[in-house]
Amino acid sequence: MSFPLLTATAVLPALGAVATAAVPAARRTAAKWLALLVSLATLALAIVILVRFDPGGDRYQLTESRTWIKAFGVRYELGVDGIAVALIALTALLIPFIILAGWHDADPLETGSRRWRPTQGFFALILAVEAMVIISFESTDVFLFYIFFEAMLIPMYFLIGGFGDRAHEHGEKAAATQRSYAAVKFLLYNLVGGLIMLAAVIGLYVVAGNFSLQEIAQARANGSLHMATSTERWLFLGFFFAFAVKAPLWPLHTWLPNAMGEATAPVAVLITAVVDKVGTFAMLRFCLQLFPEASKWATPVILVLALISIIYGALLAVGQRDIKRLVAYASISHFGFIIMGIFAMTSQGQSGATLYMVNHGISTAALMLVAGFLISRRGSRLIADYGGVQKVAPVLAGTFLIGGLATLSLPGLAPFVSEFLVLVGTFTRYPVIGIIATFGIVLAALYTLVLYQRTMTGPVKAEVAKMPDLRVRELLVVAPLVVLLIFLGVYPKPVTDIVNPAVKQTMSDVHKTDPKPEVEAAK
Repeated sequence: MSFPLLTATAVLPALGAVATAAVPAARRTAAKWLALLVSLATLALAIVILVRFDPGGDRYQLTESRTWIKAFGVRYELGVDGIAVALIALTALLIPFIILAGWHDADPLETGSRRWRPTQGFFALILAVEAMVIISFESTDVFLFYIFFEAMLIPMYFLIGGFGDRAHEHGEKAAATQRSYAAVKFLLYNLVGGLIMLAAVIGLYVVAGNFSLQEIAQARANGSLHMATSTERWLFLGFFFAFAVKAPLWPLHTWLPNAMGEATAPVAVLITAVVDKVGTFAMLRFCLQLFPEASKWATPVILVLALISIIYGALLAVGQRDIKRLVAYASISHFGFIIMGIFAMTSQGQSGATLYMVNHGISTAALMLVAGFLISRRGSRLIADYGGVQKVAPVLAGTFLIGGLATLSLPGLAPFVSEFLVLVGTFTRYPVIGIIATFGIVLAALYTLVLYQRTMTGPVKAEVAKMPDLRVRELLVVAPLVVLLIFLGVYPKPVTDIVNPAVKQTMSDVHKTDPKPEVEAAK
């Protein structure tokens, strides 16, 4: 029996979460180091998965399958394709940086009677989320996926509500109220989506008789399983609704600005760079593979919603006064590009969307974590409270600029390649949608450069005159992300080589081929 690598990669952070939570309250530093070491060990296992995965091999590799609930046909079934491998690697890569960036975010307050939850609980919850996200990427049993898709809401709820951002313009009491509101809103939105998906999961079992993604997809492909058109469409809508909430897609997005605004910067990165990727990943793995005809039927409406997300998110980002909410609305715009690429039903669009998931995770982590370091120094999230930072903290300002330029998809940085592929893939089949979506790039340049100008340039405000530059720990967080942004911007081939075969198989699932160019290339 081969070593269960996929199980180990998910179980290790889960066990690490338990061990970290069990550390005595007096040993806060030990809890931090334990969580960091566990996250690095998980990254090592993710690298092993990356090395052992053969892009030219079977669609699902490193598979594990065991009977779980025999009476209902539920199996513990795991397997990874190229898309899952890329996102597992992204998750495992970002968690150590999130832990390092949040090293002091859960320390007790020095003054005041209110104390934060135990420090070890903060890091244990981060590891618990990592475990659930990884097994969600690995699950090829629909019921198993659903359990962890929903279960990750619990630790996220406590991370937002219990360990939220301390910087608030109206004081600690107002901050606590806003954190509670954001956490409840996050939970309710996602629970409603999950309940609707549960009904669709049950409906799928009634129709198919089991929960195995591979068996159901194979039965649909060979004609042994037939779904009535109306049944397939209703099931598709049940799955898609839950994934659109998680993604988040307009108009189901309103929980994200509250959650990211009230969470600490590392938790905000965990939300948008890690957890939300489960939604877009699931659209590729479950919606398109299980319900190909319904996916094509819903494509025009989904593309319009994605387009609204792109423009709406960017417009609201332009008008934000709060740094973290600006990044949140920018992420809504970026998720619009990802969903547009998925449902453009072209290989360029879907390859770009998958690459965008990876690149958005890295670029948002870089920008938001540096923003978090900035906010922790000044104690304010308001853009108007800053000015002239580049004169007193040039390294902080420089890394903030690189993160911002990546967010606007500057050529030479990683997100440019993915955004270009999405737009090309969309334009070849839906030219009007593709043309309008390009305005999102113009607006991205506007909100990013205005943010940098107002916070980093101009006269030095008295409140930031003595602001220290990035410390060693903070440089260890930011520097590798900047290097990755530049490397993948110049040479994205390592990621595209992994994801492209999986994209071709997804295109085959929905029986789509790329449109032929109007002018053939010269031979």
